[in-house]
Amino acid sequence: MSLTDDRRVPPIVPDAAVRADIKSLGELLGRTLVRQEGQELFDLVEEVRALTRSDEAGAAVQAADRLAEIDLGTAIRLVRAFSSFFYLANVTEQAHRGRELQEHRTTIGSWLSRTVDRIAEAIADPESKVTRSQVEEVVSYLSVRPVFTAHPTEAARRTILAKLRQIALLLDQNPFQQSTDPVDRRRMERKLEELVESLWQTDELRVARPEPTDEARNALYYLDELHANAVPDVLDALAAELERIDVRLPVNARPLSFGSWIGGDRDGNPNVTPQLTLEILALQHERAIDDALKVVDGLRNSLSTSIRIARISPELEASVAADLAALPDIAPRYKRLNQEEPYRLKATCIRQKLVNTRKRIAKQRPHVPGEDYLNGGELVADLVLMRESLLADRGGLIARGSLDQVIRTVSAFGLHLATMDVREHADAHHHAVGQLIDRLGDEAWRYEDMPRDYRGSVLAKELRSRRPLAQLPPAIHRLPDPAKATPLLDEAGAKTFGIFTAIREGMDRFGPDVIESYIISMCRGTDDVYAAVLLAREAGLIDLRGDVAMIGFVPLLETVEELRQADTILNELLNDPSYRKLVRLRGDVQEVMLGYSDSNKAAGITTSQWEIHLAQRKLRDVAHRHGIRLRLFHGRGGTVGRGGGPTHEAILAQPWGTLEGEIKVTEQGEVISDKYALPALARENLELTVAATLEASVLHLGPRQSPQALARWTATMTGISAAAYARYRQLIDDPDLPAYFLASTPVDQLGDLHLGSRPSRRPDSSAGIEGLRAIPWVFGWTQSRQIVPGWFGVGTGLASTFAEGQEDVLAEMYENWHFFRNFLSNVSMTLAKTDLRIAGLYVDQLVPEKLRPLFDLIREEHDLTVQQVLRVTGQTELLGENPVLSRTLRIRDSYLDPISYLQVALLKRQRDAAESGGNADPQLTRALLLTVNGVAAGLRNTG
Repeated sequence: MSLTDDRRVPPIVPDAAVRADIKSLGELLGRTLVRQEGQELFDLVEEVRALTRSDEAGAAVQAADRLAEIDLGTAIRLVRAFSSFFYLANVTEQAHRGRELQEHRTTIGSWLSRTVDRIAEAIADPESKVTRSQVEEVVSYLSVRPVFTAHPTEAARRTILAKLRQIALLLDQNPFQQSTDPVDRRRMERKLEELVESLWQTDELRVARPEPTDEARNALYYLDELHANAVPDVLDALAAELERIDVRLPVNARPLSFGSWIGGDRDGNPNVTPQLTLEILALQHERAIDDALKVVDGLRNSLSTSIRIARISPELEASVAADLAALPDIAPRYKRLNQEEPYRLKATCIRQKLVNTRKRIAKQRPHVPGEDYLNGGELVADLVLMRESLLADRGGLIARGSLDQVIRTVSAFGLHLATMDVREHADAHHHAVGQLIDRLGDEAWRYEDMPRDYRGSVLAKELRSRRPLAQLPPAIHRLPDPAKATPLLDEAGAKTFGIFTAIREGMDRFGPDVIESYIISMCRGTDDVYAAVLLAREAGLIDLRGDVAMIGFVPLLETVEELRQADTILNELLNDPSYRKLVRLRGDVQEVMLGYSDSNKAAGITTSQWEIHLAQRKLRDVAHRHGIRLRLFHGRGGTVGRGGGPTHEAILAQPWGTLEGEIKVTEQGEVISDKYALPALARENLELTVAATLEASVLHLGPRQSPQALARWTATMTGISAAAYARYRQLIDDPDLPAYFLASTPVDQLGDLHLGSRPSRRPDSSAGIEGLRAIPWVFGWTQSRQIVPGWFGVGTGLASTFAEGQEDVLAEMYENWHFFRNFLSNVSMTLAKTDLRIAGLYVDQLVPEKLRPLFDLIREEHDLTVQQVLRVTGQTELLGENPVLSRTLRIRDSYLDPISYLQVALLKRQRDAAESGGNADPQLTRALLLTVNGVAAGLRNTG
């Protein structure tokens, strides 16, 4: 099937109302500037804007020169003015995008309705071999999990985002141009102007680096909103759409849930301690119980069924009696007033158990069955008991209505809101396990000297053994001091073991669902997995002889070398009888995480994307051979250079058979606010992810192309990747690149922005590019408008294929291969955001003469990539299929360019001052950081 059919949603064209609302908010901002700062600032904004929009020769240079000479106080106010415009424009577009997406639901249908229509067509088509029973099986284990991380890519403060959300909600309720009542219009305008003024008086910069608990509270803000609005709607819609094809969604199924790395991601973040993990789990439960109380209070109000009119089941009657006996704190008046309303009385008992659960967690007391809940499953069981009773005597509409919605919502969030993943670097596990292995004295080699294969066999042997490596006491009801509890380990080893005891403690206190996956980052072989499993065994999380596997283990494949070895690593793990039993105890599901960022940084976007695609094929084949279900966890960032891009298309572009009902995807930084800040957008984004996963799991179980075509495309894409990789490494391996990168970008300013609790460099890393994490790598290139990680090498790769006479194959790939079309679409968007005219200013002003040939290399590859992408797509300009986005980017440039000009001028001032030995000027630093925020707002990307 061609990819030009109705699978691709028509672009949403902003109408006059969008532009009018942006203009109206811009006028409110202008009035605010005059009122707050004076007419002079407003006039300067208009002067600079006119220069940057002018087509006259030399206008850009004139604008840059004009901005380079202004004083720091004026520079600060000017960059804040342009940044404020971006904030307002962004939020206006968000509000209208949400509204227009909802309007599309009435014309072309929702994501779910169109997906179910395609499934219905497949069921009716005997040649498709899709049956209703197959659909029911997929639905039974359908599991979509967005995972919120604390990766620092959101430049805007939470306070700013909250004010912008208020503006968006006002616009959503009553757009300027749709308000016909002059009184309503004036009232709305006054409220908006108040918000704009408050925005202006709010500092954009964080005064201190956030701690992990701050990051957790930020994620909880979004999870609370999703609990109240988007998730109940999406789950209701999914159940209703499936009913159209006679497929029932089990009421306590979890087709949608959420995960979190906040408090569990220890890789490179010394601030995440075992004790902090427990504190954040407690914080999540506190908020989850508050959310559950709200929905249960709703049930108490609505479930007024009387036993004078309808009977209840004996099971519910006995349950209410047992609850009342076990819950003396329930006020007597409820027992008196609701004595003939058993559903309301049961809901009151549920409420009291939730209150007791909150008290138990706060005081760290043990769970008492009947008095409080250990986990969300117990709460769901109580709700299902009510549902079954209603169904038994004429209460079907109530049971399948509001009660079903509560059960589905509580099943999605549990009493913990989000399941925490724990992540640690593979080397940390080896450091701890090595000390224990060496102490046993069984091996002639020291652990650290063992070759990887030999080390793996030693660890596998220990995994089969019943003996403990050492007497390391697991935590029971309190977390021991690792330094005192594990004297056989040094401080670093004790801290690593401490996270496993914290997991055990967390499960004892909060239930088994709070943590499911332990992620081994920078996993290079089976020994990296076995080391983590052995530490978990020592902490009592794993007991294979006792059929206990409380957590699963997830290899994170981050580099091209590991992606190429994905099938070997998984096959060796599953061939090991002990590890295979562990997977069986985990429901025969093996999770594997794919890292987009580090593979891109090392190999370039073409090879990174292609090797991830090939790794998925290999992992699929190994999983099928061993009879297990594969759960892929995609570690995507917000930018294309870190795996970002439209989610729906990315899911459908996965190889056939790799999605078996389950998927996890990281959500981070500005992506979270962009997707989930507004209820309408949150619903659309969640629904499209669920719909794409359902479609891929049901309809993409076999090749969508002939074996001959797929083999031809694979060979061609492999050639493109090889040529692109060679070109990319030509840039990366240049000894002058680290100096060029640091000179031509403001990456050194990232640490001062206080974006997140994690350091921007890896611990014990070099000062060069190798030591930088992927986020600052992308951040620097993006700020200077070079955006190298999003496109470099693509042009050379495509040109090599054209040179081999494969033009027809490329056209065929673009027309019929989801992967290739999605890849070029994302590259095109990044190329459109790249502006080498602005980048040249950074180079001219900041980069020493001897390093400038690197910019010539970048410019050459950019021009070639644009040319080759247009040649493949048959378009005359970038984003030819999306003229709205193309036009939007051009308009934004007139506001973005002045911020870039200021950034260059301020960077030059700062570096000149540093070279002369002067002290850092706090006002200069502030002005510079504000430009970083402004560019991030204008491009809507940081890292």
